[in-house]
Parts: sequence; C-alpha cells; structure tokens
Amino acid sequence: MTRILLSTYGTRGDVEPLVALALELRALGAEVRMCTPPDEEFEQRLAGLEIDAVPVGPPIRALMNGTTPPSAAEISRYRTDLVDAQFSVLPSAAAGCDALVVAGLAQVAARSVAEAAGIPYVYVTYAAVNLPSPHHAPPPRSGWPESQADNTTRWKLDADLVDAQFREPLNHHRAALGLPRVTAVRDHVYSDRPWLAADPLLGPWPPGQDLEVVQTGAWTTVDERPLPADLTDFLAAGPPPVYVGFGSIGPAPGVARWAVDASRARGHRVLVSRGWADLDLDDCFALGDVNHQRLFDELTAVIHHGGAGTVHTAAKAGVPQVAVPIQVGDNPYWAGQVAACGVGAALDGRTATRESLAAALDVALAPATRDRAKAVGAEIRTDGARNAARLLLNGLYEH
Repeated sequence: MTRILLSTYGTRGDVEPLVALALELRALGAEVRMCTPPDEEFEQRLAGLEIDAVPVGPPIRALMNGTTPPSAAEISRYRTDLVDAQFSVLPSAAAGCDALVVAGLAQVAARSVAEAAGIPYVYVTYAAVNLPSPHHAPPPRSGWPESQADNTTRWKLDADLVDAQFREPLNHHRAALGLPRVTAVRDHVYSDRPWLAADPLLGPWPPGQDLEVVQTGAWTTVDERPLPADLTDFLAAGPPPVYVGFGSIGPAPGVARWAVDASRARGHRVLVSRGWADLDLDDCFALGDVNHQRLFDELTAVIHHGGAGTVHTAAKAGVPQVAVPIQVGDNPYWAGQVAACGVGAALDGRTATRESLAAALDVALAPATRDRAKAVGAEIRTDGARNAARLLLNGLYEH
C-alpha cells in the first residue's frame, strides 16, 4: 500500500489544507501520516480523523500568543532549533513512506530527508506570493528587514536572508546524511516544480514565469458540523450579521472595536470570533470554533485578518469581505486579492483608522460588491485536494 508523509509547521491555516489532502489520499487507498506542531488542537483533530500524527518542534500557539513579540535574535534561534527538530524526527517519520509532501518555507529539512530516503518530494505553498516572481514582492518575514527596492532585488535579498539563516545548519545535517552541500536554500526547499494550492480565480500564478508551478486549486474539506444552538438562535433572531474575526493572529490595537462599531453604526448585528487572540468584546456575541462554511452563508459581511482559509471560505459563500491584515506572511497578499477580485476591500492593519475601516466596510456592503461576491462564489472550485491527491498518486504509479 502506498504511504505518504505530509508535513507542515504553522497555525490552523497551515494544517487544515494538508488535512484535506490526507483525506483525499486515504479515499484513494493510500495510508497517510502527518507531521504538525504538538499543539493539543492539532493532535485532537488528527486523532478524530484517525490520521497518524507525528509532533515536530515546539507548540505554535504559545509562540503566537506571547505577551511580547519575540526579538529578531529569538526568532532566528527558534528557526534554527526547528531545523534541528525536523532532522531528528522526519527520518523516522518518513520510514516506509513512498513520498513526502511539505507545506511552508519552514520545512527546511524535508527535502534532504526525502533525498536520503530515495523518495519523491513535493513542496506546496498556499499563496502565489510565496514563490519568486517579478510580478510581486516576497511576503514579509518575521525578524527580517523589509526593503523598498524593486521586486527582483527584494527576492534576491530574501534569498540571501534565507541562506544566512539556514545554509550552515542545513548543510551540517546534510553532511551527516552523506549528502552534498546546498548553496541556494530557498530554491532547494521550493524545488523546480512547486505546487500552488490556491483557487486559480482568487490567487492565480502569473503567466509567463520561468518557474514551473502546478496550481491544483485550494485544498479544502467539507465541514459537516452543525452550528451551536445558541448561534442558530442568534442568527434566526434578526437579519444577517457581520462577522469579525482574526484567526490565529491578533489584530492591531483598536481594529476589532472599530469593526464592531462601524457595523453597528450601519444597522448590522455583529458576531466576534475569539480566535487565538482570545478576543473578548463584552457587548458582542462571542464565537469559539464553529463551522465557517455554514456560518458564512448566513452573513452580510466578513471582517478578518486576510488568512487564505478565511478568504477562500468567504469567497465560496459569496459574502463580501474586509481584510485588515498586519504585515506578516501571505495575509497582505490575500487582502490585496480580496480587493483585486472585487469581492471586498483591504486595509493595512498597521495604518488602519476608525474612519478608513468604516469606509472599507461601506465598499464591502455596496450592492456592486455584493453582486460581484456572489458571482465569484459561484466560480470557486472545491476539487483542489482531490486534484492534488490524484496527481501525486498517479506520479508515483508512473514510477
């Protein structure tokens, strides 16, 4: 029987797409095991699906919820320690597997482990902005300086920073495995044929690029969970509300309160998702972990952090969005795509004001935006994980 190892390190938005792929692989007869951070919610999620879980690295939620942001030196040490942790765990996790699929630049060790084991390696990203292209700048990375140069120069700086952080730790471990040195770490991790698990309408790969990218569509699962009774009662008691939530990332100061106030000033009820930031606005209906696929169908707008999963779910539901990301990872990119696709508005969370957020909500609530959101929602694909599972297994069978 074919066995596949999946690996990622990050928040729920990093883990859930691989869960979707795991379920599709299993439906096609493959066995799957999965490496994630050792956070309890991931362990419970995988256990509930009977997916073999392998914890790697420190818990991610503690890092995201620190009372003070880590320093650049602390982030650098954290990244190096994670490489060591991966090399200590991934070889045994990959034993007996026929392929290794990883998501995220943090998977620095994975290609070397696959190389040593003699198995195929697939790198996947959830946003085009993570892959080098003159059409966009690299995403902001915590602890590393930002540049205002042209995109090509910024990608060169990004490669230099990746090399400075990871080249020596990576090559130290590769030498222990009897593997040759790597000079360009980022290109090594990405491979020469990375996969892009994003909807081609919401987040297309720019045409005419030198890098060969396989775009499969976003990797999602169908969530069958019913909504909690108190939430169902709230929804039934009035017109569709506005949702305010920022996932695993805490919003910039004031943003959540401004979002609530702007929504109410326009006559809308409000739901607030606590998220990992544990938002607690006493005068609002507060949500824990609920089925967004069902909930978003009942909303008038979604105000969020620009996470890929939230953008795709809201787009599929045909509900207008306001994305207010802080400058981290691919969230600013997805916020820009919300605006570019005409399904809502985007703000920079660092410079947002009460007034600019209210104006963005007006854009999202405009009839033209709502019509566009519904039209786009009808075009969003749901077969990305199935496509990827078939592509992976067919490639293995051909070999």
